[in-house]
Amino acid sequence: MKKHLPRYSIFPLLDPGEPLRKRVPVTDEQGRGLHDFMVLVPGLRDKPQALIQEKMTEIYAALSLFGDSVVFAELNLKLNLLWVSVKPRLHIAAEIAGAVQEILPNARLVTHV
Repeated sequence: MKKHLPRYSIFPLLDPGEPLRKRVPVTDEQGRGLHDFMVLVPGLRDKPQALIQEKMTEIYAALSLFGDSVVFAELNLKLNLLWVSVKPRLHIAAEIAGAVQEILPNARLVTHV
């Protein structure tokens, strides 16, 4: 059985080309619906590039701790916004937002569905 690897698309988007609604997966490999949420990271785009790269690496590492629960994640520096799509699990949005807040204390969970 082939293991499904999370799709991380975590990089600053200045010109995404295709709209997010077309890139974000809506179902997992078994066809079950995914849950989405956003984490706002005020001021991140204004930080030095080296610090942004360091924080992106740390966010990627934090997301990887959630295994295959995280299906998609994208950091949009233009909007200072991290979009995350996950397999449904109780409290996962709050857990991930908390992990991001450990890295960037001013990060805030904006919404989750």
